[in-house]
Amino acid sequence: MVTPFAWLAQRVALERKSLKAASLSAMIAAILIIVGGGVVRVTGSGLGCPDWPTCTGASIAPTAEMGIHATIEFVNRLLTFVLCAAVGWVIIAARLQREAVPQITRWAWFQFWLVVLNAVIGGVTVWVKLNPYVVAAHFLAATLLLTAAAATWDKVQNLGRTEPQFSTESVRKLGSALVVLSAVLVILGTGVTGSGPHAGDSAEVPRMGFDWLLITVVHASVAFAALSVALVLWNCARRDQITEVERKAKLYVYVFAAQGLIGVIQSVTSLPELLVVAHLVGSALVWIGAVRVGIATHAPCREAQSPAR
Repeated sequence: MVTPFAWLAQRVALERKSLKAASLSAMIAAILIIVGGGVVRVTGSGLGCPDWPTCTGASIAPTAEMGIHATIEFVNRLLTFVLCAAVGWVIIAARLQREAVPQITRWAWFQFWLVVLNAVIGGVTVWVKLNPYVVAAHFLAATLLLTAAAATWDKVQNLGRTEPQFSTESVRKLGSALVVLSAVLVILGTGVTGSGPHAGDSAEVPRMGFDWLLITVVHASVAFAALSVALVLWNCARRDQITEVERKAKLYVYVFAAQGLIGVIQSVTSLPELLVVAHLVGSALVWIGAVRVGIATHAPCREAQSPAR
């Protein structure tokens, strides 16, 4: 039996640039999902639409009487359709390549199922009236989607490259440590947010029971550890002449430094809404960097080279 994709692939062939554009659009859409959720949280619009999948029991869209919070939440829900279109584009572009790219196609479908997961958890979040642990799970699911989107985009950039990619055992271990620390940092960030003042709705919403100052200090400590590992990795990659890892580790350090600065400023200025959203953007970019470093450091190993004299 010929599937629709197989039938179409026999008649249409897309260039590589279409796949690059599609994978980039999906990654940007995944970032928008995270940022949109942050805007909903800091504006207190989480229950602007008190039901799901409808906004109210009788209407998919909010009514004029429901006010600005309902509009913000509804626009955030509409971002899901933008994400679906972007991921659909990746699936189609991957399937219709002149040269088959089955690995990219699998990653694209993985993104699709993560979109479904995010939609379900988003609905549950509304049903449980913004339980902070479910809200945290929703953010982590969105980050998992961003992981798949970033990995897809990175792998698409490397399609057709002729120069060999390699790593060393020490660089690989440092890359793994950086990814783990970055993941712990993201998870701790949900605890900081879940214990902070931005509950996501203007009504009384329960918070996590952590001491905000304590968990913020732990969060900052892990951030310092991640930055330290990134600096060591950067130095090792430069010493071993692993250009790809050196470039990505350097970019990670720069983005991380900017993100850390935003984090410090928002913490000492009582968490202003704009900086909270900026910190969310930064967290997405840092995580993309960690994913790319993780992929680069796990290239086939070779013996470390001595620096050229």
